[in-house]
Amino acid sequence: MRPDAASALGGRRGARLLRSFLGNATAVIGASITLLVLLAASFGAVLMPYGPNEADFLNILSPPSLAHPFGTDSFGRDVLTRVLYGARVSLVVSAAGVALAACVGTSVGMVSAYKGGYADLVLMRFADLLFAFPAFVLALFLMVVLGFGTVNVSVAIALTYFPIFARLSRNMTLLLREEPYVQAARLMAQPTPRILVREILPNIAAPLIVQATIGVAFGIIIEAGLSFLGVGVQPPTPSLGVIMADGREYFQRGPWVLTLTGLAISIALLGLNLFGDGLRDLMDPRLRQRAGQ
Repeated sequence: MRPDAASALGGRRGARLLRSFLGNATAVIGASITLLVLLAASFGAVLMPYGPNEADFLNILSPPSLAHPFGTDSFGRDVLTRVLYGARVSLVVSAAGVALAACVGTSVGMVSAYKGGYADLVLMRFADLLFAFPAFVLALFLMVVLGFGTVNVSVAIALTYFPIFARLSRNMTLLLREEPYVQAARLMAQPTPRILVREILPNIAAPLIVQATIGVAFGIIIEAGLSFLGVGVQPPTPSLGVIMADGREYFQRGPWVLTLTGLAISIALLGLNLFGDGLRDLMDPRLRQRAGQ
């Protein structure tokens, strides 16, 4: 195919995908909310006149006002500023953990399915062992073993979410490894890593991307829960879980700290889940056919 023809074909596919995206209300709403959350977490805190740990002992537990839209906490710190900084910390921790889980889990799942035999038995039994524990209980146990801190929260999220990527990539690789183009690559004596990366991975990428999007929302819940219990991100670093833990102690005097932080978490999770559902609809050919696209 000539370069100009290939470019035109790619442009038509891009335009068709854009039309499908704009026609999917779930995807558009989810992407809009997620974009607003990312912009607020990335730039909102910088624009605030307060620092995340800037105490004002003359305004302890002040209710929401024009000067402090989310009120202040038990140290007089601006809650909105802390929520914006905390959202950044929580998103980075969650995204790092899910990215690590996606890379390792997808690699393990593809190798397990492609090689079969003892490799499949050993690798997948390890994934099944992790999958047997409730997610939050496993993350809590890992934090006790690994120790507290931001990096270890990401590692705990990665180990908790690793089995999902491993099983998903394995099941899809099992379906694809007997396809003619994979068999042709084998007959051409291409090395296994090349076959996995060039022939199989592009064909299983779509559901993995959807799973990663939903996984980030899952990771935020894990981080918030661990930090709320005091075994995750440690003060004075603000994270959404740390802020909620602070608000719990003074809930009767300052309920806005806990409730407004929880509302911010709910909005972020809503956007990520809607975005993930929208991507699933766009990337599933059966759903596109039902929608007449």
